[in-house]
Amino acid sequence: MAADRRRRRPVPGPRRDGLDAPKSQRRPFFLPQFTSRDRIGRFSEGFARAMGTPWFLIGMTVFVAVWITFNSSAPPSAQFDPRALNFTLLTLILSLQASYAAPLILLAQNRQDDRDRVQIEQDRQRAERNHADTEYLAREVVALRLAMKDVATKEFIRAELRSLLDELDRSETEEAAVAADDRDRDRRG
Repeated sequence: MAADRRRRRPVPGPRRDGLDAPKSQRRPFFLPQFTSRDRIGRFSEGFARAMGTPWFLIGMTVFVAVWITFNSSAPPSAQFDPRALNFTLLTLILSLQASYAAPLILLAQNRQDDRDRVQIEQDRQRAERNHADTEYLAREVVALRLAMKDVATKEFIRAELRSLLDELDRSETEEAAVAADDRDRDRRG
């Protein structure tokens, strides 16, 4: 019967978290599966953003003031962090908060630096494209100016037409003079 029980057990598939999987496919034992770098980064940015607000400072000030007031003025049996011990628990809480705040703020700054680096690279590429476009347009304008030197302008055409009209007038007057001379010769001769 023991052999039958072994046969009925489902055969386990390949383990993804085991040592038989490549290291890149294994996740660390201590990290939950739902975390990702982006999620942690967004959390750190939100945390840093919240800590930088006046409301956080006001809330922290009120919290510390209430803590110190209660533990200084309450009966000794009700005090949970007595003044005689220099508010040790409050000091530990604030130290713990600071020890978590510093790395989260640094993570948020690193993400902002990465975004800034990407933005700077995009700005540089955009500036290069604009520079190339500007150079292209400048070359085209120069080419058009050179081409325009060979094109007849309005003044040039008017001058040519005037000279043609003058030539026509001269040729008409010459023809009229020649015709008049011919008539005079015909009458005399």
